[in-house]
Amino acid sequence: MKIFLAGATGAIGRRLVPLLLNAGHSVIGTTRSTTKADGLRAAGAEPVVVDVFDASALSAAVLAAQADIVVHQLTDLPPGLDPSQMTEGTVRNARMRSQGTQNLVAAALGAGVHRLVAQSIAWMYGPGKEPHSEDDPLDTDARGTRAITVAGVATLERLTISSPPIDGVVLRYGHLYGPGTGTNTAEAPALHVDAAASAAVLAIDKTRRGIYNIAEPSGYLSTEKARRELGFDASVRLNAAA
Repeated sequence: MKIFLAGATGAIGRRLVPLLLNAGHSVIGTTRSTTKADGLRAAGAEPVVVDVFDASALSAAVLAAQADIVVHQLTDLPPGLDPSQMTEGTVRNARMRSQGTQNLVAAALGAGVHRLVAQSIAWMYGPGKEPHSEDDPLDTDARGTRAITVAGVATLERLTISSPPIDGVVLRYGHLYGPGTGTNTAEAPALHVDAAASAAVLAIDKTRRGIYNIAEPSGYLSTEKARRELGFDASVRLNAAA
């Protein structure tokens, strides 16, 4: 299949490209950087330099790609999650999840794409009994920067799941660690970047519309649905050259 990978040069995108290619898919990967486009080309993907906030250019890119599936791995966070920049980064990332997802969904609809796999996060559940399942409500009573994040997540998930005829799949990822993330450890719910990339491939190949917790085992949330329906395995690691 032809995969339009939005965010192909991010932490997950860089690990996902070789997995998709090895699975026999063709990859059209987006970046905002002409320099990073060269890296995508060298990796075997077809690069597209486009800004998700330029709705007309994005629509043209998705239409030209003639993709079967769109995968949304876009984020806009500071390098290394620098604490001094996180307040501003939280606002930018929420805009990416809301307006960016809106533009991507519109582009997919315009191009006749019928499946969208989108990256969300797994630590936005409201207070309540743990471990949380995918049916538990988000923390809509949150305040401060958490409220900004919850609002962005809620918009991304609503647009992904409720934009027929798109068959939307939301992957609620844990806190990432591993190559390209700037850290080798993460607080629970944690998730190695390679396992995150693997889950995206599984969502392309196996799953139906819905929301899935994607993380390592913890008392905070349940990943039983992802293990049962996707065959998700949090222990997946790629070789060093990937």
